[in-house]
Amino acid sequence: MSYTIEGRTGTWEIVVGLEVHAQIISHSKLFSGASTTFGGAPNTQVSLVDAAFPGMLPVINHECVAQAVRTGVGLNAQINLFSRFDRKNYFYADLPQGYQISQFEHPIVGKGVVSIELQNGDVREIGITRLHIEQDAGKLLHDQDPTKSFVDLNRSGVALMEIVSEPDIREPEEAGAYLRKLRQILRYLGTCDGNMEEGSMRADVNVSVRKAGEPFRTRCEIKNVNSIRFVMQAIEVEAARQVEIWENGGEVDQETRLFDPGRGETRTMRSKEDAHDYRYFPDPDLLPLVLEQAWVDELAANLPELPDAKRARFQAEYGIAFYDAGVLVAEQAVAEYYEAVARGRDGKLAATWVMGDLFAALNRTSNSIETSPVSAAALGKMLDLIADKTINGKIAKEVFEDMVETGESPDAIVEKKGLRQVTDTGAIDAAITAVLEKHPDKLAEYRSGKDKLFGFFVGQVMKETKGKANPAMVNEALKAKLDA
Repeated sequence: MSYTIEGRTGTWEIVVGLEVHAQIISHSKLFSGASTTFGGAPNTQVSLVDAAFPGMLPVINHECVAQAVRTGVGLNAQINLFSRFDRKNYFYADLPQGYQISQFEHPIVGKGVVSIELQNGDVREIGITRLHIEQDAGKLLHDQDPTKSFVDLNRSGVALMEIVSEPDIREPEEAGAYLRKLRQILRYLGTCDGNMEEGSMRADVNVSVRKAGEPFRTRCEIKNVNSIRFVMQAIEVEAARQVEIWENGGEVDQETRLFDPGRGETRTMRSKEDAHDYRYFPDPDLLPLVLEQAWVDELAANLPELPDAKRARFQAEYGIAFYDAGVLVAEQAVAEYYEAVARGRDGKLAATWVMGDLFAALNRTSNSIETSPVSAAALGKMLDLIADKTINGKIAKEVFEDMVETGESPDAIVEKKGLRQVTDTGAIDAAITAVLEKHPDKLAEYRSGKDKLFGFFVGQVMKETKGKANPAMVNEALKAKLDA
């Protein structure tokens, strides 16, 4: 059932479109050679172009253009071979030029689509309106002095992709799923690191409400929301605010608002500008951007395998479930780790170990997949020891815990601790005989028809062999003895 708000006058649905600003991964800025490294001391990564000194001319960064094209291809979008840079004019203290170089009428990427999966398994497609390239502004610091604001221009001129969705989103969960999927695609492509905490990906959230079947009503834009959870919360509280206004006979003003997560509310930032307020015109210092189809095709041909394709391949190649494949491809590093473990082995068993014991160990030791104390090669070797019956599943868990703690190889742990599985039929028979002699009453009960006691005897034999006996061999030999 879709997300709705029940008001006094009836049922309302929400309409959401997202404008995502994603910082392009490149060593230098969009129109200058200044560094883009995060965390530098204020105003240490600023060129004369970024600071808008008189006479400084922008020079386009070839790699930033390539990254935007790669992203467009990854979003199944139209790549425009002709695009143009425009000046978006406005005054703000963190914008030295007095304008932002952006793309207005002719963006580099046109319409595309992103498929998202909801918690109930439903798959929806969210349209992409456009993707354009633009400069980021600087950053104002208001907490450095009681009476003054400081400006840091390190971010000024950094290349951004603004990815604009169609107003296709109808509930907060869909907005969250869309942002997660978009971030996943960008990370796979290597075009943006998706780090919302560092500001390299942030969202402007356009929200309106309407009754079913109505045309769109007035929307408000919530600026610079920097976490997926906050985006979802902002949609809920802003939609509720608008419903209350409409139901009280008021009008929602088109405006830009800020979300305050501490108070769980949005508040007015400024009245919403329209395009004509920015006096867009073509940037006279930059020629139109004209791409060759052959270059676009070359970039497309060299893209990595993307999440949806990888998920389908994992299902087909390794025989794992749709859900499991989704978990394993969520992060590219996890997908690479899993595939290194699964290649040439039992894919389902590999998935069980990666998603179960490995993820639990990473969580317990505060590690990521990149800093895992157990390498993919080591986990694969342990699965080989299970496959060749050197150890059984129970012993494998003990071996794995030792691998996490010590970093030793599974072979060394098995030899050092004497954990090699007992496959000697004579030893297993001796253990079974010892167990049956200890429990003559249980043996009599079993033979009188209590078949459920078979599990009891298996457990006792495994205990007798300290868990080292091959379970399949125990089952077979025990059955023969009990039924003799």
